Amino acid sequence: MAIDLALLDATAQAELVRDREVSPRELVDAAIARIERLNPRVNAVITPLFEKARRQASSPDLPAGPFRGVPFLLKDLICHSAGDPYHAGMRLLRELGWKEPNDTYLAERFRAAGFVVVGKTNTPELGPVPTTEPLAYGATRNPWDPSRSPGGSSGGSAAAVAAGMVPVAHANDGGGSIRIPASACGLVGLKPSRGRTSLGPDLGEGWAGMSIEHVVTRSVRDTAAILDAVSGYVAGDPYTAPPPARAFREELRAVPGHLRIGLRIDPPGHNFPVHAECVAAARAAAALLASLGHEVDESHPEAFDEPETAEASVIVIASGTARDLAYWSDRTGRSIGRQDVEPITWGIVEMGREVSAVQYVRAVEHLHGFTRRMARWWSDGHDLLLTPTMIEPPPPLGSFAGTPDEPLRGFARAGMFVAHTLPFNITGQPAISLPLHWTAEGVPIGVQLVAAYGREDVLIRVAAQLEQAARWADRRPPIWA
Repeated sequence: MAIDLALLDATAQAELVRDREVSPRELVDAAIARIERLNPRVNAVITPLFEKARRQASSPDLPAGPFRGVPFLLKDLICHSAGDPYHAGMRLLRELGWKEPNDTYLAERFRAAGFVVVGKTNTPELGPVPTTEPLAYGATRNPWDPSRSPGGSSGGSAAAVAAGMVPVAHANDGGGSIRIPASACGLVGLKPSRGRTSLGPDLGEGWAGMSIEHVVTRSVRDTAAILDAVSGYVAGDPYTAPPPARAFREELRAVPGHLRIGLRIDPPGHNFPVHAECVAAARAAAALLASLGHEVDESHPEAFDEPETAEASVIVIASGTARDLAYWSDRTGRSIGRQDVEPITWGIVEMGREVSAVQYVRAVEHLHGFTRRMARWWSDGHDLLLTPTMIEPPPPLGSFAGTPDEPLRGFARAGMFVAHTLPFNITGQPAISLPLHWTAEGVPIGVQLVAAYGREDVLIRVAAQLEQAARWADRRPPIWA
């Protein structure tokens, strides 16, 4: 085709379909060809759904949503699709050939928006670490440097989008799993406000409300328009984010105004250093924001440094992982033991099984109090907080590996890696990672902006402004379609 479809974001591809310049089947066939060519080098797509996608793309019943015919990938964790394999990074589920009978509510909304699911992406086992190297499927490689991690747990989705296989892919975030892969792979990664997207019908909340679902993209306009398409209350959800004043895509053209932005570079408690490249990225972003007319000062919520918060979050995550194994034991009809999961997973499960009900409730109560103490800073006059997304550039593959003797070695390292992202899973605030910096070696470094709860509109306005100023869209990794 005269048009290089790999260069186009989802919005542009959908416009081609509406203008009848290409058909949905042509978009899907082109994406499948890119996946077949690139995936052996990246290992992002673990479950091809090519023939099913071709049938859907050719069907007159393909929904006429805003992204009709655009090829799409689902992360193989939490959000599942009817009749398709679902393994959550687990060797056991892969060996059993596990399939889910139904769409989740989010999968239904992706379909209603017109997306065509062409496959499922790689994810770490049950998703508790910020890399994507499950024993079930092997490591996903970063298209910018295949010796490095693409981040996690949405690393498969991020690597696929960064390499140009598809313009957008599903992701979710319980401690940084949208923002960290976006940072590592040079993408836009918005974690929406708690309750903005539904986890139903299987879940009301995940990890005491820390988990939220959305996508990774190459453009702010895709991030905004897809949020319009998939967000909102579904009957039975335990809570929902306040509805926006107007469509999120309308914020793309809105002037952000004069924003008051705090800058925090060190991690909570100042307990470990931040890599010089990540410091440089955050400071350069602060200077760019100041040049755009915003007020930037080195301030942050006092609660950010509370030492008890990390322990409380570990209690919640470990308890949730233990629950996951109990859930899959019930569903598969077998008692899942140490031999069925990776050492790091088993270590986290054992931690979770030691937590009492009283300890769990106290941990959740602490996180609720932390959320209120954090929120005061935004209520007292700041609009945004600026931080590095990650404490270091994308690390080498293998950096988070656990062993039988030290199963939690990688989990401890993960705690440092999510230092700037996890606090805002706890508070439920919207946060976005933007690709504003590259190292001398050509590796992307993301910068995070955090708004008050429910204020994705502010993030989208300033992200669109930064996108125009920084012009990251033309950058391409060495492994590219």
